[in-house]
Amino acid sequence: MSYKISILGIRGIPARYGGFETFAEHLACFLADKGWEVTVYCQEDSGSSIWESTWQGIRRVHIPVSVSGSLGTIVFDGKAVFHALSQEGIFLTLGYNTAIFSALHRLKGQVNIFNMDGVEWRRAKWGVLAKIWLRINERIACWVGNHLIADHPEIKKHLLPQVDSEKITMIPYGGQKIVSADAELLKPYGITSNNFSLVVARPEPENSLLEIVQAFSARHRNHYLVVLGNFMPHDNKYHNEVMSAASDEVLFLGGIYDADIVSCLRFHSRFYVHGHQVGGTNPSLVEALGAGCAVLAHDNVYTRWVAGSAAMYFEGVVSLADLFDNLLPANDKILEMKTASCERFDQQFTWPKVLDSYHELLLRYYPT
Repeated sequence: MSYKISILGIRGIPARYGGFETFAEHLACFLADKGWEVTVYCQEDSGSSIWESTWQGIRRVHIPVSVSGSLGTIVFDGKAVFHALSQEGIFLTLGYNTAIFSALHRLKGQVNIFNMDGVEWRRAKWGVLAKIWLRINERIACWVGNHLIADHPEIKKHLLPQVDSEKITMIPYGGQKIVSADAELLKPYGITSNNFSLVVARPEPENSLLEIVQAFSARHRNHYLVVLGNFMPHDNKYHNEVMSAASDEVLFLGGIYDADIVSCLRFHSRFYVHGHQVGGTNPSLVEALGAGCAVLAHDNVYTRWVAGSAAMYFEGVVSLADLFDNLLPANDKILEMKTASCERFDQQFTWPKVLDSYHELLLRYYPT
C-alpha cells in the first residue's frame, strides 16, 4: 500500500522560519525515507501561478502570495487548502490559525489531523480582533479535525473541555542532540566558548526580553549576553526599550538562520536564558536541552514540564539578576545543570522518539 500525506500550515521547507518548519522538515524526510509520498505546501512572495518542485524526495507545492504579514498567511493557507482538496491520502495541519478553511476537508470526507500548537489567542501581541479570530479557529479545529495533537500536557488540558480525551494525543516537539560544535564559528561575533550566555526569541513582551536584558545589565559581569532576534528599534517601541536597557556587554546579533551557527552558539554558551511565558513545548528550549545548555528559564507550567529539574527558574528582573550573580562563577553547578539537560532531552525529546509517535498516529488514522 502506498501512503500519501500533505502537510499544511507552515511557510515551507527546508526550514528558515521557526520551530514548526523545522519539525515539518524532519517529519517529511522521516516519512519519505519510509516510503511515503509526501507533499509540503510552501508560501512564496513572488510569482503569478502555483508551481511544483522536488526536494529530498519530497514534493513541494509553491503558492505565491502578494500580500505580506498575517493577511498573507491567511491567503496562503486558504489557497493551500483549496489545492489540497484534490489530493489523496491523509492531511496534517500544523497550527489552527486558519482552521475555518479546513472545514472543507471534513465536508469532503478527508482525514485531517491538527497539531494545535499553543494557546495562540492568549498571546499579548495580538489585538482584540485577532484574538477573536484565533479563538474561533481553535474551536473550529476541535470540531473539524479528525484528531488533535497537543505538544504539551498543559495544551491537552486546555483542549479537554472542548473535545473527548480520546481525540487528543500528546506528542512534544523534538530536537537534535549536539555533542560538539566548531568554536571557530564564534569568531566573527567577537565571542569565545563559555564567555557568553544566549537568548533566542522573538522580541515580544511575553518572551521577557526586556526583563532578561535588565537583569543582565544590572551590573558589569565581564561576560556577554548574546541576543538572537530581529529588532527594529526605530519602528517598534518595545524593541527600542529592550535595546535602550542593554549594557555594552549585550550583543544583538539579529536573526541568524544558519543551523550550524545557532547550534554552535547554544553548545558554547555558559547559560541559555529562556524567557517565554506562554506556549507549549517551545522548540528553542528543547534544542537548548539537546545542546546540553545550562538553562535559566521563566517559571511557568510550560517550561517547568519541558526542562524539569534541569533548569533554574526566575520570575522577574530581581530573581534573574540574582541567578546571574550567583551562578555565573559556579562552575560545578553549571556542569551539573548541563548534565541534567542532556538527561532530560534523552528522556523525552529525541527526534526518533517524537517522529515514531507521529508515524504511529498517522497510520492509525490513515483512510482505508
